[in-house]
Amino acid sequence: MATPVVTKTAWKLQEIVAHASNVSSLVLGKASGRLLATGGDDCRVNLWSINKPNCIMSLTGHTSPVESVRLNTPEELIVAGSQSGSIRVWDLEAAKILRTLMGHKANICSLDFHPYGEFVASGSQDTNIKLWDIRRKGCVFRYRGHSQAVRCLRFSPDGKWLASAADDHTVKLWDLTAGKMMSEFPGHTGPVNVVEFHPNEYLLASGSSDRTIRFWDLEKFQVVSCIEGEPGPVRSVLFNPDGCCLYSGCQDSLRVYGWEPERCFDVVLVNWGKVADLAICNDQLIGVAFSQSNVSSYVVDLTRVTRTGTVARDPVQDHRPLAQPPPNPSAPLRRIYERPSTTCSKPQRVKQNSESERRSPSSEDDRDERESRAEIQNAEDYNEIFQPKNSISRTPPRRSEPFPAPPEDDAATAKEAAKPSPAMDVQFPVPNLEVLPRPPVVASTPAPKAEPAIIPATRNEPIGLKASDFLPAVKIPQQAELVDEDAMSQIRKGHDTMCVVLTSRHKNLDTVRAVWTTGDIKTSVDSAVAINDLSVVVDLLNIVNQKASLWKLDLCTTVLPQIEKLLQSKYESYVQTGCTSLKLILQRFLPLITDMLAAPPSVGVDISREERLHKCRLCYKQLKSISGLVKSKSGLSGRHGSTFRELHLLMASLD
Repeated sequence: MATPVVTKTAWKLQEIVAHASNVSSLVLGKASGRLLATGGDDCRVNLWSINKPNCIMSLTGHTSPVESVRLNTPEELIVAGSQSGSIRVWDLEAAKILRTLMGHKANICSLDFHPYGEFVASGSQDTNIKLWDIRRKGCVFRYRGHSQAVRCLRFSPDGKWLASAADDHTVKLWDLTAGKMMSEFPGHTGPVNVVEFHPNEYLLASGSSDRTIRFWDLEKFQVVSCIEGEPGPVRSVLFNPDGCCLYSGCQDSLRVYGWEPERCFDVVLVNWGKVADLAICNDQLIGVAFSQSNVSSYVVDLTRVTRTGTVARDPVQDHRPLAQPPPNPSAPLRRIYERPSTTCSKPQRVKQNSESERRSPSSEDDRDERESRAEIQNAEDYNEIFQPKNSISRTPPRRSEPFPAPPEDDAATAKEAAKPSPAMDVQFPVPNLEVLPRPPVVASTPAPKAEPAIIPATRNEPIGLKASDFLPAVKIPQQAELVDEDAMSQIRKGHDTMCVVLTSRHKNLDTVRAVWTTGDIKTSVDSAVAINDLSVVVDLLNIVNQKASLWKLDLCTTVLPQIEKLLQSKYESYVQTGCTSLKLILQRFLPLITDMLAAPPSVGVDISREERLHKCRLCYKQLKSISGLVKSKSGLSGRHGSTFRELHLLMASLD
């Protein structure tokens, strides 16, 4: 009889090379939890079956990188939006292009299918939200109200409302029947990345880059609770199907939250990095994350996760449980959604659409649809998923087996995992898992590996260096104990140059730190600039960028020349820091600069106004110099290109 193996709570399932270039978007099919769609800088949309190495289908037709993808609920249609603002809808079962929708003027940042009708909502960097009728190939309505890029869209379960989240730190709720905004939910202090409706109650959750999650009551239009102290930006949230809790995906953990009052039920350590989407199937939570051209999938066994009741300890924050107040049985429950029995009718038009939005299909659209193709890469998997052998195989949906957990790495880990947990007191035997083959890393389109022009910010080892070169080739024989001086001498051998660099950097940071303790931000930045070491400037700006109130006009005059150097750097982290600082300056000071320069001269002597005018002129001159660089880089693909295009839009008033 085989010895039982204790299953793991969370494990990495698979890693694939999804595109020939960087992956810019991906989404999981929520109905099955097994279908994955990815969009990349190679202008393709690829479909995958979770835990299978080969691409099922590759969809072509876009001429610019695909930045947003979304599957409909039955997983029969997929919509993809590109950097150019075009939207394409494919029929997966027919393996052909269904519609091409044109109308946005900038990147498509978010998409969502209506749960019942033949409608798609799209949010763009041009700040507009549009509702499209797939059958008639036209825009039904346009919603305006956000001042920055719309990052997430979600329809309510009954299909009557649409929630939007944007970089302007707000969440808005739109009434699709009336065609107007119902309410605005402020409160976040950073860009809102994701919103999610409760499956039953009138409740909305929103996650932001400010490391908070807020719950909103959709009857009273007010905040219910706010969870703070997330270890990083909230990238993905998902309610449990029965609505008992909310799952939050951060950089290195999955957290399980309750509300009214806010509390943390459990924390599961998952090193998935930039998690992009979550789905639940067979009492398992499947998460997908991407980094450059790689896509990784992870599984969390929800039977071993605390979802209600006693609050679990939080190993990431402070090893202490959050206090859980006793439940209040007299508290009134919110209303639940009234699900329509038939497909919803077309939303009422409040005003006439513009000519460009209700234009009839042109020959150019027909040509685009003819050039769009659905290439089936794996016929066997395609037929299994999209071509059922009988017409009722999707009613009820096909059931799939849970993903098996890998065996524990060693006996000690297995013994530790065998201890009873709050969520589960029994052991789960996993037969015939003595040897579990590692999923191969495959590519849908092979491409030669080249040295990157921009050195990425996150990588396992330095470019051009191998960690093995710095490790001893053979085990050192046992010898007498070394004194500290001899040990340090051996460690430094061959690393004199690196020691000099690190010593110099440490000295420079000590110099800046000595000035920083005085509380004078301007002098601290001046000292960092005087050292003439961009790495020190980057370290200091990363701190200042976290608090916008530290920025003053005289600080901009010192930082702007350094930003121009950072934007031209070959290091991705330097470029990111430069873009973040430039965006803060443009949002806080560009209106002041333009107003001061356009104002008529003052009467009499006003020294403070003259000083401010001098600083504005200096900043304007520096911004004009940077604007040319930003414009030249706005044509790049991927995340950098999107950031530079956003900066180019913000700097439009300089012209």
